Amino acid sequence: MEPVKNPLDKLPPILKKNLNRNLCVCNEVQKMDIINAIANGATTIADVKKQTYATDGNGCCTRQVKRLIECIHAPERKKK
Repeated sequence: MEPVKNPLDKLPPILKKNLNRNLCVCNEVQKMDIINAIANGATTIADVKKQTYATDGNGCCTRQVKRLIECIHAPERKKK
């Protein structure tokens, strides 16, 4: 899988907030680090966990990580 050129372009405004804050508080993983892992090929929760250790604590960030994966790896919409 090729890296995503600008993953922030694929996120809705709400997911672009707090990029430098920890998304995974258990392991102190910043949201931008997770976004970069996804943009560079992580397509599953397990891939993100392997690269960043996010979701490896009590898993409270798993849902948010899953949403980021869905947005960043969503197929491009064709413009009419």
